[in-house]
Amino acid sequence: MTIVDATLAAACARAWSQPQWAARPAIVTAQGALTYEDLHRRVGRVAGGLRAAGVARGAYVAVAMERSLEQVLAILGVMTAGACPCPLEPRLAADETARRVAAVGLEWMLYDEANAGTAQASGLAPARRLDAERIAQGPPDWSGAGGAAPQDPGLLLFTSGSTGSPKGVLLSHRGLANNARGVLAHTGLTPEDRLLHVMPLHHTNALNNQIFAPLLAGASVALAGRFRADDMPGLLRAFRPTIITGVPTMYARMLELEFDRDSLAGLRFARCGSAPITEALHRRIEAFLGCPLVVSYGLSEATCTSTMNPPGARRVGSVGTVLAGQRVTLRLPDGAEAMPGGEGEICIAGDSLMLGYLGVEGGEGAPSLLRTGDLGRFDAEGYLSITGRIKDVIIRGGENISPALVEGVVTGLPGVAACCVVGAPDEDLGEVPVIFVQRVGDAAPDAAAIQAEVLARLGRIYVPRDVLWVERLPENAVGKVDRKALARQLAA
Repeated sequence: MTIVDATLAAACARAWSQPQWAARPAIVTAQGALTYEDLHRRVGRVAGGLRAAGVARGAYVAVAMERSLEQVLAILGVMTAGACPCPLEPRLAADETARRVAAVGLEWMLYDEANAGTAQASGLAPARRLDAERIAQGPPDWSGAGGAAPQDPGLLLFTSGSTGSPKGVLLSHRGLANNARGVLAHTGLTPEDRLLHVMPLHHTNALNNQIFAPLLAGASVALAGRFRADDMPGLLRAFRPTIITGVPTMYARMLELEFDRDSLAGLRFARCGSAPITEALHRRIEAFLGCPLVVSYGLSEATCTSTMNPPGARRVGSVGTVLAGQRVTLRLPDGAEAMPGGEGEICIAGDSLMLGYLGVEGGEGAPSLLRTGDLGRFDAEGYLSITGRIKDVIIRGGENISPALVEGVVTGLPGVAACCVVGAPDEDLGEVPVIFVQRVGDAAPDAAAIQAEVLARLGRIYVPRDVLWVERLPENAVGKVDRKALARQLAA
């Protein structure tokens, strides 16, 4: 589908009401399938219930619900009412709930039975705490979808800043539509596609690329439980998806399991984002799944995805080409653009940029240029490669070391499942690299072999001073390796 509407809600209203879409499966769960006709009706009823309760256009509505079909309908219903949903992690602690509500000015809360305690701890008046089951019985009302303006708030997500304290990223209806438009053009999603959804529903990728985009293409979303590696063979057997999506650690864990080859045969491509992936792991995953692994790149602050590998022309080692409606440039420290083929800080501009941060001192309005803090390089055909992160760079005696370079070498060794390089204080050099390594099988190299390989491939300054073995690398809520936790462990 070509999205011509200025807002995502208007695009949904137009698409889901088409007679030829009525009987198609939209969302599939273990309990059955919801057709597009059902989806249109039930989302409209949530929107009607919200408007009847007094929720106004542009209002910030927290969604405190367990991962479920009802949670998806609630998020879509808030948007359809012309308001701005803010999905929270399920069963958030009482003090953190109250802090977030106050910090970003959440005005209403939709909650389910399991999160009633979260609603009570919010500090909101009882009249502003809405039972999701009751609201879902409202009169169908899609009028709010047409009333939302492109620059109205469309989605509010929490993301951790450099301090680790969550802050709100406010996205516009225009940005949501622009992201979906670019993803659809790059991936060629069709009504024949079925996406297996196992990622947390308070994360930008899980909503923008795994709910909004497929539901605007007439595809179906198989909504399963939160990712557990052991569940994946059964889920692929049951749902037979054409697309799966995840982060590198999720795929690495799947490599340890046995799958029915027939359940993998229908995969058109697998998507990977949210964290860097080494070339060695990329090739292992493709060989295992028997389909292209499409790596992408983006930030919550730019709605979701800014570059992506086209499924039919992916390049291993890159994060793909720039999506339509966005401009990605590489900048030097003085703000000038890097020369062709040169390295620079990845900067993003265009309609997908956030309206600003909420819940941080001083706030921050809509940027005209988003400086990501990531370093990258474009090749001659416009494919972007991530070369490091400015704040992760280890400065050893005045020389810059990118952890990603070392990690790429070590994960290519037999017996290494994953690794992470962090900087350790050094009296002489200021900082030196130390590597945490997770084994797989019985063929893992010893520390001396790892150091020798890095020396041979990269040079003396890249050799880790220490090789530390771990049972499993720590991860954050969306499955990224928690580099900060390892740094804290090293400091202790």
